[in-house]
Amino acid sequence: MFARLFLTHPRSVDETYFEHLLFASKFAATLMLAAMAALVHALVPALFDKTASRIVAQLYDRTHNRGASTDPQRRFDGTAQSQQTAL
Repeated sequence: MFARLFLTHPRSVDETYFEHLLFASKFAATLMLAAMAALVHALVPALFDKTASRIVAQLYDRTHNRGASTDPQRRFDGTAQSQQTAL
């Protein structure tokens, strides 16, 4: 149960628990900044015209391939696939 709650996901993106904690915390703080920029933009449309969407795009670029291995014999869930092939 402990491993499932705290270790499985960080391992799936090739991180330790603490590396994941730091990454996710920075991600959350950046999202909060984007939310504040969007709120200010909602009130005064001339301000922060594209800030929130730019931040979200940057976050997506940093995260959409996390955990994707360059090793073709490694599955997305982080476990190695069998090297046996059918003849």
